Amino acid sequence: MTYRKTEGIKEQLADKRSRILNAARRLVAEGGFQEASVAAVAALAGVATGTVYRYFPSKAELFAEVVSQTSQRELEIVAGIIFSEGTPSDRLAAAIRAFAARALRGRRLAYALVAEPVDPEVDVARLKYRRALGRVFETIIEQGIRANEFPPQNVAVSAAALVGAFMEALVGPLSPESLATDEDKTALIEAIVGFCLRAVACRPKGEVIALSR
Repeated sequence: MTYRKTEGIKEQLADKRSRILNAARRLVAEGGFQEASVAAVAALAGVATGTVYRYFPSKAELFAEVVSQTSQRELEIVAGIIFSEGTPSDRLAAAIRAFAARALRGRRLAYALVAEPVDPEVDVARLKYRRALGRVFETIIEQGIRANEFPPQNVAVSAAALVGAFMEALVGPLSPESLATDEDKTALIEAIVGFCLRAVACRPKGEVIALSR
């Protein structure tokens, strides 16, 4: 009986924590971090405000966890494509296309994960995400070099530049303000994919940059 009671309490605690995180993620997706107050999260999760603080001592800690969970899912999707079958060029294009399509479907959430001004604690979680994404793209660039699809290059710099480029084009301050139709979104995605492929695949004239790790 003691064992069952303990397990039941653990399940209740895990359920409340999950509800809080899901509520926070939904509110961030709708209005960003600035609009997602702890009171609003508690109301949507069906718990008291004090209960939120019992699981997450600060708003920053709560939203850092939202960033970590959400970005981990996005990272797994991209990595799954990168480590699938096909040429390095095809897999790189497919990974960027999938990331871009998902970002445009949830653009407000993507902006929060990438560019919205946040507390330093939340920004640390976002930086971990960008670095992990960069390492995934380092892998495919290295594979492309070995397959002679991409020229020798500084793999770490190229991967960082790719991540910065497609994130800026999708949700940064310089991204298109309005994408009224599906055709507009498709055109943007394909433009980003084309740019990224040219960036890592084009061979510089008159100079070979042999800086791969």
